Amino acid sequence: MIIILDLNSNEIINEMNRIGVHSTGISIMSPKAEFRIIKIKDVPVVSANIIKQDMLSFGGEAATAHGTIDHSVKTTDVLIFGTKLQIRNLISKLKLQYFGLRKLASKVDEVLENYDGIPSPIKVKGKTFNFGRRTYIMGILNITPDSFSDGGRYISFSDAVKHGKEMLEQGADMIDIGGESTRPGAKPVYAKEEINRVIPVISALKRTGAVISIDTTKSIVAEAAIKAGASMINDISALKGDRKMAKVAAKYKVPVVLMHMQGKPRTMQKNPKYKDLIPDIISYLQNSIGLAIKGGVLKEKLIVDPGFGFGKTVAHNIEILRNLKAFKVLGCPILIGTSRKSTIGRILNLPPEERLEGTAATVTAAISAGANIIRVHDVEQMARVAKMSDFIYKTTEQEREIS
Repeated sequence: MIIILDLNSNEIINEMNRIGVHSTGISIMSPKAEFRIIKIKDVPVVSANIIKQDMLSFGGEAATAHGTIDHSVKTTDVLIFGTKLQIRNLISKLKLQYFGLRKLASKVDEVLENYDGIPSPIKVKGKTFNFGRRTYIMGILNITPDSFSDGGRYISFSDAVKHGKEMLEQGADMIDIGGESTRPGAKPVYAKEEINRVIPVISALKRTGAVISIDTTKSIVAEAAIKAGASMINDISALKGDRKMAKVAAKYKVPVVLMHMQGKPRTMQKNPKYKDLIPDIISYLQNSIGLAIKGGVLKEKLIVDPGFGFGKTVAHNIEILRNLKAFKVLGCPILIGTSRKSTIGRILNLPPEERLEGTAATVTAAISAGANIIRVHDVEQMARVAKMSDFIYKTTEQEREIS
């Protein structure tokens, strides 16, 4: 019998143990069993030709634009194909080269470490979020009259507090409270109105000991929310809407979610276009990480969100899900919010209240690709989906046997 295996690093080691490979052999061979494709943007052709020659010498390959070899183009994107061992050898050799290749090699080394590693734990209100084995649930609490799915349902203080407590009982690890709709076409809300909507609810839910995230792009709202009991900031503008936001996050030492969005909520769905979707989003988020660090926020406090549904077509959103693991190169936990969104509605031809199964499918896909936090409306059901998905994708064979 012959079978073809599609294995991750732990599974490769398990398979070699199963057939009786010596431990020394496993350490030598396991890096040869994992394949990587690395894309590097805008490389000068001199450097690109060196990368290709060096990679070929190690038995790998590097693809470049037509015209690289004869310098008829000035720069090229480079696709490197090889095993982890071949790429490690390439990094070592490039660190001895000139033409900016030493710096590039160090960056590739860092990116690979991020990609293969687990984000650092984040401590919030005495709770530690360890991202290695479990996906965390962020429950959505919109205190707005016009959110796309639950607008108007929790606008009253009592209804909002009741629903927040329900989500905690259903398994939410944190509650994301927002007072301004960010649905496509939504109109901006003044900071005073936003504060009036969210602060009483935050103050009430604080007594439960919940980890509360404030969903806002305004530093004045974020600071008021933190003083009332919030302990995280979820900024859909990724610190670019209000340049004081980073200072607020640094002052109170709270984690920040940096989300990608093309345009603004009111206009973001008007014919969104990208030159190269995944690299474009990663570049945007890298810039926001830089803004955060410059503003005094520790890298260990940052969470990234590719912005499913924010300035993206259906095709864009599906491409994000299929390539979510690519965002691990940023070295931050990944949050994703697909819950009830229009992409699900377009594919299934269903209204928001009937998108539970579609949401479950996207949550499973996201967890399989490395999501660390899922932002959802239907906490009880998605907590079950996450638990099952974690058992499949985030536990080892030995841990499953113990269970």
